[in-house]
Amino acid sequence: MEQRGHKVLTTASHKDVAIRLLQLYGLEYVNLGSYGSSLLKKMVNIPIMDVKMYQAVKNFHPDILLGFSSARAAHVSKILGVPAVIFDDTEHARWEHRLYAPFAAAILTPSCFHKDLGEKQIRFNGYMELAALHPAHFRPDPLVLQELGLTEDDAFIVVRFVSWQASHDVGQHGIRDKVGLVKALEQYGRVLITSEGALPPELQPYQIRVSPEKLHDLLYYATLYVGEGGTTASEAAVLGTPSIYVSSLVGTMGNFIELEETYDLLYSFTDGGAALDKAVEILQDPKSKDKWRIKRDRLLTDKIDVTEFMVWFVENYPRSFTEMKEHPEAQYSCASVPGGAL
Repeated sequence: MEQRGHKVLTTASHKDVAIRLLQLYGLEYVNLGSYGSSLLKKMVNIPIMDVKMYQAVKNFHPDILLGFSSARAAHVSKILGVPAVIFDDTEHARWEHRLYAPFAAAILTPSCFHKDLGEKQIRFNGYMELAALHPAHFRPDPLVLQELGLTEDDAFIVVRFVSWQASHDVGQHGIRDKVGLVKALEQYGRVLITSEGALPPELQPYQIRVSPEKLHDLLYYATLYVGEGGTTASEAAVLGTPSIYVSSLVGTMGNFIELEETYDLLYSFTDGGAALDKAVEILQDPKSKDKWRIKRDRLLTDKIDVTEFMVWFVENYPRSFTEMKEHPEAQYSCASVPGGAL
C-alpha cells in the first residue's frame, strides 16, 4: 500500500508474535499494550484498548480502518466516522463477532466460512493464509534448514503446541499425550517442536526457537506438520505440506473442512491416537510430498490472490463493496490498478 502512495499507520497489541514480526520486518507501529491473558482481563481491557487506539489514530485522520476480527478498529471507526473493513475466518469466535460486527462497515470472510454475519459480509474465494503465502508473494528460503543442520532431502516433522489462551479457545484442548506422539513420530524423521507454553522436560530437547519470520520456510520444506495450532495447520496445507490438526474445535471452521474435503491437503482429528495413525500412514509413503504439491497446485488454480483482492477492495471502497454484492465474480479480475484512493 505504501508503494502505491498510501499512508499507513499500524497499531499492534501483544498477541502471539505480532510485535516481534513487525520489528523483524522493519515496520513502524504503535504499541498499544496487552488485552491480558485471562477472559476477565480481556473484557476489562477492551474499553482501555479502544481509548489507546483512538489516541493513536485520531491525528492520523484515516480514511479507512482495517483489522482482523478487531473490535478496537471497529469501535474507533464509529467514533471517527470512517468505515472499518474487518477480516475474519474463525466461526466459533462468537464474542469477537458480537464486539465488532455492529460497528464494522464491511466484514470479509472466505467463501467457505459457514457462519452468516449479515448484510455486511462479503465472501471471497481464498484463505487469509494466502494473503502471505500465495506464490506471488512468498518464496521459501532454504537457509532456515542450514540453521537446523538439515537439508532439503531430510525427513523432518514440525509439531506445534499452543497455549489455549485466546478468548475463543477457552475450554478447548488438543494433543493429550504429547510425549507419546513425539516419540512415535521420531521413528520416521527428526521432530522439531514449536510451543507457545512450557514443555515437559522430556520434550525440551526437541524444541526449536526459529525466528518467527522463518517458520513458513520451515513448514514449506517439512515432511509433515502435526499440531494444535489451527493457523499453522492451514498454512502448512496451502504450502503443500501434509498437515494434521488435532483439536476439540474440529468441525467448527469452514476453511479446515474445505482443505480436507475438497483438496485433501489437511486432516483434522479430536483424538490424538487417530491423528498419529494418519501421520504414520503419510510418513510411510515416500511420495507423499509430491502428491501434496500436486494438490496444492489445484488449490492455487481455484483460489484468488488474496493480497491483490484486499488492495483492490480497499482502494475502491465503497464501490468495491457494492460490486462484490452484485457481481461476486469481480474478485477474479480485480488486479489492483494504481490510482485508487484511501
